[in-house]
Amino acid sequence: MSVDSEILAAPALPVATGTMVVVVGPSGAGKDSVMSYAGRHFAGENRVKFVRRVITRPADAGGEAHEAIDPDGFCRRAADGGFAVSWDAHGLSYGIPRETLEELAEGVTLVANGSRSALPAFAEAYPRLMVVLVTARPEILAARLAARGRESAEAIAGRLDRAAPEIVVAAETVVIDNSGALEDAGEAFVSLLASALSRAD
Repeated sequence: MSVDSEILAAPALPVATGTMVVVVGPSGAGKDSVMSYAGRHFAGENRVKFVRRVITRPADAGGEAHEAIDPDGFCRRAADGGFAVSWDAHGLSYGIPRETLEELAEGVTLVANGSRSALPAFAEAYPRLMVVLVTARPEILAARLAARGRESAEAIAGRLDRAAPEIVVAAETVVIDNSGALEDAGEAFVSLLASALSRAD
């Protein structure tokens, strides 16, 4: 599957009672860190679940805990309707399992690491959607990307200069600035999830 291939959304099940919270933001903003902070807070809370994405990336590649799959297997699973949403980015394919639709119908609040380019497909698949944009000041993003050691200074500057896709879906959107202490951004995210939980009660 190519980066330019169509972003797919599976037909939605009946209207959900839970909320899909999709987290997006630029590289270096700390999306995984903010989500991990909230995950520790809600450990043992069965009404909140953090979605394990299916990615065409080796299981030992580092980063988020994901379900590894080869490209052919991903294509077969997508063709069989195994994903609620799937998209391509940076040479990889990403999928949100279709089972999430059933979990939402049971009132569970789900949290997924997403992509701004895939938000229209998320909005089509999930009747109750909240978008959380995790961001940070440009100099913070540059410093974090440099610390990873994966890109040259020139490549980082080019990445930061590229315009990010606009968030154009009709969904509640909240911005969390993670320029400072992780605890500040993490607690803001925890409060948002607690609010989503209260709506499902």
